[in-house]
Amino acid sequence: MIRDVDFPSDRHGWAELLQGRPARPPLTGAHRVPWTVVGAGVTGLAAAHRLAELHPGAEILLLEARLLGQGATGRSSGFVVATSRFGGGFTADKIESYRRVNRINRAGLELLRTRTAGFASDCLWREDGFVHAAADRGAMREYDRFLRYLEALEIAHTPLDAAALRARLGTAHYRAGVHVHGGALVQPAALARGLADGLPGNVRLHEESPVLAIERGAPLTLRLREGEVRTDNLILAVNYEAPKLGLLRRRLAASTLSGSFTRALSDDELASLGSARDWGVLSLHGGGATLRLTADRRLCLRNTAEYNGGALLPEARLARRQAIHRAAFETRFPQLKHVPFEFAWSGVEGISRNATNFFGRQADTIYLAGGYNGSGLSRGTAFGTALAEYAGGGQSRLIEDCLNSAPAAWIPPRPFLDIGAALTVRARFRGVGRDR
Repeated sequence: MIRDVDFPSDRHGWAELLQGRPARPPLTGAHRVPWTVVGAGVTGLAAAHRLAELHPGAEILLLEARLLGQGATGRSSGFVVATSRFGGGFTADKIESYRRVNRINRAGLELLRTRTAGFASDCLWREDGFVHAAADRGAMREYDRFLRYLEALEIAHTPLDAAALRARLGTAHYRAGVHVHGGALVQPAALARGLADGLPGNVRLHEESPVLAIERGAPLTLRLREGEVRTDNLILAVNYEAPKLGLLRRRLAASTLSGSFTRALSDDELASLGSARDWGVLSLHGGGATLRLTADRRLCLRNTAEYNGGALLPEARLARRQAIHRAAFETRFPQLKHVPFEFAWSGVEGISRNATNFFGRQADTIYLAGGYNGSGLSRGTAFGTALAEYAGGGQSRLIEDCLNSAPAAWIPPRPFLDIGAALTVRARFRGVGRDR
């Protein structure tokens, strides 16, 4: 008997800020195709796009368990990272590893830049990097390490003192920061929609079509609620939900994050926020708050993360977390205490114990990429593209870089899995202080 796996969703997230759209219908009946991609976040969209280019005469199915933009992609904070930050002390012997990860990031950024060219304004694409900032002593230690890393790798950046940050952002909360020039900001749900609309004609997308089981064989058989797919090749782009389909069961955990949006700011309110009109701030503490001022005049703050079994937060718990968002917001922007939050949302990210990624063939003709540890928009795009090429026998520097991800550390089985995952998430927030 096929177990009906749960793929929870709600109406919250960046998609809530967009106008409604007609969903692609769920897949029903029996189908036979050469290629199937499961998951229509940035990884799956990139994989489907590249497969269609490489195999123009083949039908490619793209199956999404939820509505488009309601998975991890559309619930991210919209940072397209070009330069990853590696916590802890900078060590020269890891420079080649740092460079490999950043090559993957930059490849994803370049792919997204190209594929969003026709709808960049719709997804609020802004490519001017973002700020990494520190508010307390612990984060200031990371600031010094981060500067050494940027200088050693010759990454374009501008250090910012407290006065410069206040002039740029309109807050006196931070002691120091650095503007890393590479990277982009985006409305992630609009990004997913635009990428889906731009898929080649031989890709067939079906929403609300969760795969419940995979039966091995030649071909593979995918069981759905009201149908089945027989496919020669399968690309799984389901990130932290891979264990639901029997893969990476003790290698990948999930962290549930939450944040809030303000209403759109007035002219006077916007003027109180300094010189920049569209910016992003990442905390130099691994568990610190993520901030956005969007091109449509909203402030967004995300600053809680917890282990919740890979599920979104229920309404009551999300309301309680919003009190934490509110306190952090008012500490940073006391001049805007009167501005209400309009929306709250939660989202889930895939994490591994040793912050590595997953890429390659899992078994037979099953290929998988995931586990982005918070850098999914750029890295997921690069991984999805490379995985499509790799599955077809391709070779490239990008494929080689993706294959060289370190093996993931083992996570013990339940009930220890839940305890270990909870402790892993909690460790990110140890000593967060004023950066929360």
